[in-house]
Parts: sequence; C-alpha cells; structure tokens
Amino acid sequence: MNLEQTRFNMVEQQIRPWDVLDPEVIKLLFEMRREEFVPTPYRSLAFVDMEIPLGYGEVMLAPKMEARIVQELQVKKTDKILEIGSGSGYLTSLLAKKGGYVYSIEVQSELKMIAEKNLQAHNITNVTLDVGDVFHGCPENGPYDVIVFTGSVPVLPEEFQKNLVVGGRLFAVEGEEPIMHASLITCVKEGIYSRTGLFETCIAKLRNVQQKNQFIF
Repeated sequence: MNLEQTRFNMVEQQIRPWDVLDPEVIKLLFEMRREEFVPTPYRSLAFVDMEIPLGYGEVMLAPKMEARIVQELQVKKTDKILEIGSGSGYLTSLLAKKGGYVYSIEVQSELKMIAEKNLQAHNITNVTLDVGDVFHGCPENGPYDVIVFTGSVPVLPEEFQKNLVVGGRLFAVEGEEPIMHASLITCVKEGIYSRTGLFETCIAKLRNVQQKNQFIF
C-alpha cells in the first residue's frame, strides 16, 4: 500500500467533499499519521470512511468527522480544550497541535493508557489525560475555550456550556439513532449562548451517558 497516496485520496475523496477546506486543517491531516493511532489489526482501514473498533466497546471516529470537528471549532494556539473521550488519542493529537493545552477525559483506563502511549510516541506534551466520568460531575480546570464530545449524547446537559469562557465553543452530537444532530454552541457573552446546527450524523454513544431528562449533577 502506498500510504501517502492513500492519505491523499482520503483527503480528496472524503474530507474535502465534506466541506473541510481550511488549509491548516488539511495540512495537519498530512502531518499527523493517522494509521499510527489505529489498532494494529485495523491499520489497513486507517483511511477508510468508517468508525474503527478500538476495543473495550469503543470506536475511533471516521476521518471526515475528526477533520470537520477541528475545523468547526476554529481551534487557536491560545485555547484551553476539554476533550470528552480520548479514544486512541488521534483527535487529541489534532487538537493539541492546533490548540494551547488539552485536558482529555477517558472513561476506560485501558484506552487512556493507549492514548498516552500514542501521544508520547509523537512527542505531544501539551495534553493531560485522565480517567473519569464527566456525567457525574464536570471536570476541573475550567472554564474552557473549547469543549469536544467525541461520542453522542441524547441531550446535552447545560452544565457543559456553562463551562465555556466568553467566545468559547462546544461541539456535540445529540439525539438517538438513526438520526443525530451535530451542533456548535458558542458562548457569546456570560450566560448567553448561540447554537449552530451543522449536519445530521449517527455516531456511537458515550459510555455511561444517561438518557434524556435523567442527567444528575
């Protein structure tokens, strides 16, 4: 397999057609070697338009979704970022390369260790990885410039948008199968938020997420 040609094809055939046109994001996709964050048995699928099993009941988002998330959040070098769901660390690496510092929370301790190893292998040091369940208390270190949910939630608890600084952005996929809605929530001023609907999709639910009208803080 010609990896660089396959990577190029992924960008041209999957990612650009999904309205990911930011040159900085495109450049980053060529720099960060996605296949090195994919479990060895699935490495041949690293550039395929699909979610990849990570083990422990979790999956890696499709390439176009990862790229679209980074573009929509307009991550800046000064941003403090909260990522909910570390997975294998690939989206974490993209956020860390574009942002200032990433706090990533993973509910599976085994995946946290895998992500940590992958980030260390790529000399990415502006990340703190922790094991925890954000649905039983919002993480510390806030407020944040950027919050990213890497799996879906039936409905987004207000507690998370309240953890944004003014000008902060939050990406979440909300709803139930078969149709979910990706949204970008922006804190326009203290206590006031705007919501932009981005696209319809269907991605795996975050572990331990509670059902609609059952969130407890």
